[in-house]
Amino acid sequence: MKTTVSSATKTVIIGDDQPTVIIGERINPTGKKKLAAALLAGDLEMVRQEAIQQVAAGADILDVNVGVAGVDEVALLPEAVKIVMEAVDVPLCIDSANPEALEAALEVYQGKPIVNSVSGEEASLQRILPLVKKYNTVVIGLCMDDDGIPQNDPEKRVAIARKIVARAEALGIPREDILIDCLALTLGANDQAGLVTLQAMRQVKAELGVNLTLGASNISFGLPERELLNTVFLSICLAAGLNCPIVDAAKMRPAILAADLALGRDSYGRRYIRAYRARLKAAASAP
Repeated sequence: MKTTVSSATKTVIIGDDQPTVIIGERINPTGKKKLAAALLAGDLEMVRQEAIQQVAAGADILDVNVGVAGVDEVALLPEAVKIVMEAVDVPLCIDSANPEALEAALEVYQGKPIVNSVSGEEASLQRILPLVKKYNTVVIGLCMDDDGIPQNDPEKRVAIARKIVARAEALGIPREDILIDCLALTLGANDQAGLVTLQAMRQVKAELGVNLTLGASNISFGLPERELLNTVFLSICLAAGLNCPIVDAAKMRPAILAADLALGRDSYGRRYIRAYRARLKAAASAP
């Protein structure tokens, strides 16, 4: 199963026989007061700088989210997408819960992006999937529905993934254009949360064969030493079939490259060694 996304000039392939693809998470105002304030002011310079920095840190795709209370997302999201396309050449993951904003951004996008996201909620399926079909995009399917996120029941999450895939295929959206997110919830609230996510991922991969994405850092919310926990959980998820995590590339890329090497996804360790040498060079030239 190969999922292909593209910008105007660059194509990225997601698949089990491919290196892990990193979706950079930082163009998202949630928990970022400075970015939220800049977006409210209509200032997209921070968005441009974040895009450049994330690609330099190794992000293969960038998530773009401008959702702040008080922002005209229908007007601002396409402007943010255009700014990022001008700044970097990687494909984008267009992230909004607003179908009108998604469509406005899709109209200006050059290439084949990811839409983030559709869920198993009936309103979401009815409003988002037609956009995915119309603009020939890839879509992230979230394992939640009108009853919320199933907590300690991985089978219910798998059932939602089945529903999303079936509804998408009924509209003519091919399975390779669906990325399933089995959802990571914080271990601070439920010490079984990680295990439930992993069980759901393994079953979705085995049964549906689709590629998997995940906002992995949610697992550590509210806990100490978040980066340590994120790194360990992410490595386990990669072994369970995760193909394209949504993470901070600057923090997570070394661990992802190490996991890829251990999982046989890095011929002769070339990517791992190349990145190590680049870090040494950067450290040596730092003031």
